[in-house]
Amino acid sequence: MSDDSTNKTWGGRFREPTDAFVERFTASVNFDKRLYQHDINGSLAHATMLHKAGILSQPELNAIRNGLEAIRDEIEQGRFEWSVSLEDVHMNIEAALTKRIGDAGKKLHTGRSRNDQVATDIRLYLRREIRLLQQELQRLLEALVNQAEKHAATVMPGFTHLQTAQPVTFGHHLLAWFEMLLRDKSRLEDCCERLNLSPLGAAALAGTTYPIDRHLTAELMGFRGPTENSLDSVSDRDFAIEFTAAGALIMTHLSRISEELVLWTSSQFDFIDLPDRFCTGSSIMPQKKNPDVPELVRGKTGRVNGHLISLLTLMKSQPLAYNKDNQEDKEPLFDTVDTLRDCLRAFADMIPAIEPKTEQMRDAALKGFSTATDLADYLVKKGLPFRDAHEVVGKSVAACIEQNIMLQEMPLDQLKTFSAVIDEDVFEILTLEGSLASRDHWGGTAPSQVREAVKRARKRLA
Repeated sequence: MSDDSTNKTWGGRFREPTDAFVERFTASVNFDKRLYQHDINGSLAHATMLHKAGILSQPELNAIRNGLEAIRDEIEQGRFEWSVSLEDVHMNIEAALTKRIGDAGKKLHTGRSRNDQVATDIRLYLRREIRLLQQELQRLLEALVNQAEKHAATVMPGFTHLQTAQPVTFGHHLLAWFEMLLRDKSRLEDCCERLNLSPLGAAALAGTTYPIDRHLTAELMGFRGPTENSLDSVSDRDFAIEFTAAGALIMTHLSRISEELVLWTSSQFDFIDLPDRFCTGSSIMPQKKNPDVPELVRGKTGRVNGHLISLLTLMKSQPLAYNKDNQEDKEPLFDTVDTLRDCLRAFADMIPAIEPKTEQMRDAALKGFSTATDLADYLVKKGLPFRDAHEVVGKSVAACIEQNIMLQEMPLDQLKTFSAVIDEDVFEILTLEGSLASRDHWGGTAPSQVREAVKRARKRLA
């Protein structure tokens, strides 16, 4: 039993109560109480196993089950009183259970420690959250595919170095975003597979002397099995780091997309329109329509990147096994989950509402000599070595700049002065449609290929 002077479940060793500031400083209940559902589910599985092992009687098991379910209801109804003096979610629930059902509640912690308990809770929590995040990613990916299908032939300029390079289709560009985010979905699946092992039963660090069945508790909680090593089980936070790394990549991709959306909504580009519900105005400039959602997502990327560094730094010098440092794993992890969920939801709602301004996109694609590479390819097919063709096109572009015209506007007789192999058919490839159609191969931007890519994308999402 604990010493009344300490009022702690572990107080038998201590002769004086914890300093009030230290109590607040070391407590985690203010943020780890969000684990309550998973803590209760883990305790229910543990109690079932203890009964099968002959450690709990049937009446004790029934009392624990009923007590934990009643506590769950109190928490969900907002009637549960959390206490900082009880440190964390585990001790708050255990103390409430013991108060409710007596000595049977004290037996629940047999064969386990808070070390393996919290490691189990976090895995249960993260497994559930990853599934919810995958649902938002799925919505976003489906929105991208739908938009890509709709705009498989919508012309826009493709860029390198943010300079006009070659014409592409808006659908092709959207499918590039799709590929980024589909890799992210796969990374979350991989992360979930590796974390889906149960540490419960590893106890403090060395296992327990009780006849526990770790495979049973793992099965009851939906894990694919128990972890292998008790020391690693209680000290491992690789799964949290791996998830946050995957989250940082998701946010990096959303940030890249956000940057393009911000550029495209500017008057300098004017490629797309975002509905008013995803924008805000200015308190002083009445004409402003600011793309706040993508700007904020772009900004929140630094937040998640910071959490990844925090977790890596947290673990870098810890000896085996558990250390109090690990209490600091939760706030970065929880905030990463919350940030990802909100950003993915915002994008999944926003992408279907984007309206491309097709005429402005097309006009922009006509500028910057975006079909110059097509002219070089044309000359190569006529027999010129590529480097010679490159020089011919460069001189042609220079002449166009001097005359303030586009390549397709230069008369044939003038084009011939740069190379005699140029003929009337050159104008077929100098059009935007001709340029797009010529990229008719797997992964190319030809509208026919974009439509085929959309079909494949739908199958990959199924």
